[in-house]
Amino acid sequence: MQQIKVRAETEDDFRAIDVVNLSAFQCESEAQLVSELRKSDVFIPDLSLVAELNDRIVGHVMLSRAVLRTDRDAREILVLGPESVVPSQSHRGIGSELIQAAIARARPLCYKAIVVAGHPDYYMRFGFKAAKEWGVSCNLPIPADALTAMELEDGALAGGGVVEYPDLFRRMF
Repeated sequence: MQQIKVRAETEDDFRAIDVVNLSAFQCESEAQLVSELRKSDVFIPDLSLVAELNDRIVGHVMLSRAVLRTDRDAREILVLGPESVVPSQSHRGIGSELIQAAIARARPLCYKAIVVAGHPDYYMRFGFKAAKEWGVSCNLPIPADALTAMELEDGALAGGGVVEYPDLFRRMF
């Protein structure tokens, strides 16, 4: 069986990552978002990961900084996305490897939680739960059920709040 290798992206990977996003989403929005996020203060180089199969980049995932705002304070958390896998390589566990690696890399960096706007059934397989269970919502125009979250530190989402996705994400809607 072929080994999937997950590692942090390098500048040499940017073009291949664009191709992965273009093929996965069939439009330029996600590729543009990734490019813009790299130039922003929410970008974390160690949390922008690629998956290689046979020395070819076949997947990408990015975790970026965001703010969870409550009535009392604001906490820095992570948002997951975009995540993409070349369609011809789907159903090989590449997306799973990327998400598990991203979570594992985020923990020692002392981030408290990860939130993702996307397919809840998919992300719940990795331990994400409906964000509304904590009273967490977000500033994106998505259904409440599409937002899932994971505490990396127990109690990090207690009391709920609103996830303020960076403006770069909001421009996609």
